[in-house]
Amino acid sequence: MPNDAQPHVALLASPGMGHLIPIIELGKRMVSHHEFHVTIFFVASDHASITSLLKSPTPHNLDIVALPFVDISGLIEPNTHLVTKLLVIMRESLPSLRSLIAAMKIRPTALIVDMFGADAFEIAQEFGMLKYVFVTTNAWFLAVIFHSSSLDKQVILEGHVKGQKPLKIPGCKSLFFKDTLESLHDIDSVDESEFIGTKMTKSNGILINTWQDLESSTIEALRDNNYLGGLIKVPIYPIGPLVRQEGKQVLDKQVKQWLDKQPIESVIYVSFGSGGTLSAKQMTELAWGLEQSQRKFIWVVRPPSNNALGSYFTIGKTDGDGTPDYLPQGFFTRTKDIGLVIPMWAPQAQILSHPSVGGFLSHCGWNSTLESITNGVPMIAWPLYAEQKMNAAMLTEDFEIAVRPKVSTTEEIVGRGEIEGMVRMMMADKEGHAMKNIVKELKENAEKALDKGGSSYNSLSQVAQDCLHHLQV
Repeated sequence: MPNDAQPHVALLASPGMGHLIPIIELGKRMVSHHEFHVTIFFVASDHASITSLLKSPTPHNLDIVALPFVDISGLIEPNTHLVTKLLVIMRESLPSLRSLIAAMKIRPTALIVDMFGADAFEIAQEFGMLKYVFVTTNAWFLAVIFHSSSLDKQVILEGHVKGQKPLKIPGCKSLFFKDTLESLHDIDSVDESEFIGTKMTKSNGILINTWQDLESSTIEALRDNNYLGGLIKVPIYPIGPLVRQEGKQVLDKQVKQWLDKQPIESVIYVSFGSGGTLSAKQMTELAWGLEQSQRKFIWVVRPPSNNALGSYFTIGKTDGDGTPDYLPQGFFTRTKDIGLVIPMWAPQAQILSHPSVGGFLSHCGWNSTLESITNGVPMIAWPLYAEQKMNAAMLTEDFEIAVRPKVSTTEEIVGRGEIEGMVRMMMADKEGHAMKNIVKELKENAEKALDKGGSSYNSLSQVAQDCLHHLQV
């Protein structure tokens, strides 16, 4: 229980690991480094990886509370965009959140929500709480959201979407059409972005899961009234990188034993996040590409789906050596000396931190991107949905710590030959070696940002001071 003299902060996470992981890590950091009591509210889910995450140890003074599941099937159409679904879920969860906060003996000093939870600001207002938004992705994404919400929607659709012209962002990297957000293709989704942007300007500040040195020019543009600062109007706090720590969770015995036998930085880890899947044809090409590369790999495999957001199917039929029917026949036998296949889910933070891992073929979700950087591991960028194409563009063009297939990973099949070439380049060539050197420098830079006196530590300290001052008023 919080005490009267201790700042108590509530955090609200919308559905999805991409939101819940950084929210939990923010909560841990506020408790361990800034002496807060933290209560995290999240919308209930039976997702296996979320269940595993919530079982991991948490510090004293950190409470995690599940809000009751809300059924929104009668409120939306079957093809409603994901952004709209999330906003509706969070809206319908507000009565439960209000009841729980109202029942607290010592109510929170501040409420921190992710981008989809800003409707909860009305509850914060009612109880006299400070209001913050935590953007769980990067500063460039935030810049695109604010700038696009300030433009005429027809200008975006005619020029950027239909005309495929770059979207110029004041003071920032331009957004090329090939990397654009899915939400910019649709008028309703542009309206939702405008709604989210407007809500954020009503906050006491915006926290971002990035750090000053990683996106310095974009962060300055977000603060500068001559660029985007005039739209945003509130303080910007880069507080990252907040990623899952290894903690006390241990690798599966078989996985650890296999990794321990491999040479340092010889293994490429292949995973498409907690929800990403590939088509059956692309799964086959990826399997052949990994096999033909003859490089060591760990692959987290899910059954194929034509929807990149994926579904969770049961494993299908298998052939004689246990290979599931959606992988090439005999794949397990032929790759038994170079590869390890893990079904459905793996402890990613633990795998990436193992000394044997030297590359990561990833969907480029921001959590995975930060976990790769903070472990000094370069990437093969394979974006699937949401802002992942933007992340891939940053990784390859700006940071130079990733390679990307020549074809669009969301529209075309990446052939086995190209996959083989990318893996070999990443794991054995000079270009891959140069990427490893750069990403190790970024790793050190990230650690400095989080250390006491670093840029991210100081940003979160400022939020902490504001909360403490508000408590004393």
